[in-house]
Amino acid sequence: MGKFLKQNGRLLLACAAVVGFCASLSLLFSARNMIQTGSWGLSFQTKGQAPIGTASSAALEKYDAVYVGQSDEKVIYLTFDAGYENGCMSQILDTLKAHNVKACFFLVGNYFEQNPELVKRMADEGHLVGNHTEHHYDMSRIADEATFTQELQSVERRYEQITGRKMEKYYRPPQGVYSEENLKMAQKLGYRTVFWSLAYVDWYQDKQPTADEAYEKLLGRIHPGAIVLLHSTSTTNAAILDTLLSRWEDMGYRFAELPELFENENAPQTPF
Repeated sequence: MGKFLKQNGRLLLACAAVVGFCASLSLLFSARNMIQTGSWGLSFQTKGQAPIGTASSAALEKYDAVYVGQSDEKVIYLTFDAGYENGCMSQILDTLKAHNVKACFFLVGNYFEQNPELVKRMADEGHLVGNHTEHHYDMSRIADEATFTQELQSVERRYEQITGRKMEKYYRPPQGVYSEENLKMAQKLGYRTVFWSLAYVDWYQDKQPTADEAYEKLLGRIHPGAIVLLHSTSTTNAAILDTLLSRWEDMGYRFAELPELFENENAPQTPF
């Protein structure tokens, strides 16, 4: 017996290591296919490829939620978050119009109240206006369905009063903080939840990134099927947007609207 163990000990240890490794991978895969309360996050592994999200595409799909599109085509879904107006929106809209690019603007309640003409312009020029909630709360702390519903429906009413149109139902959780219950409640209200696969730190007004810093992140990490999040309050974003769109186009990318993303949601997705 001792001779057997001596001769085969290394093999047994190797087998145990493989089993342990496979078990670890299984646990990791299972964890990523669960929806846990927390902030949306990304891990970039390979240049030119989509990052790994806090939850997998398969886990999110159950709740009509996405963070990235298909990995087989160079397409970008451009989105902006706006909690307030910082004097940049008109320039951003001018640039999008010049490039014939349609975006989705996720707006908070006070934006509608303070900037109705800009909201109307977004709609008139063919952009989507998405729901970023009435008060920009941490929605994961809202367990009451009636309160959650009010946060979204209040924005819907504001949009309809300004534009005379029904709001298309795309929802982005404030600060990317979410829970499985949030996703269920949004889905029940007919919403599609949209996270992102590319963003950068562009929201600090007293510490705006330089153009080179912005290009490094936004060009270096672009990937097929990217859902890009930019903040419309960023003066840097407004200043570089024309060049940024041109450089993405030069890289072979086209721009698509969110409905196309969901039309393709049953097609093979990036395997994250």
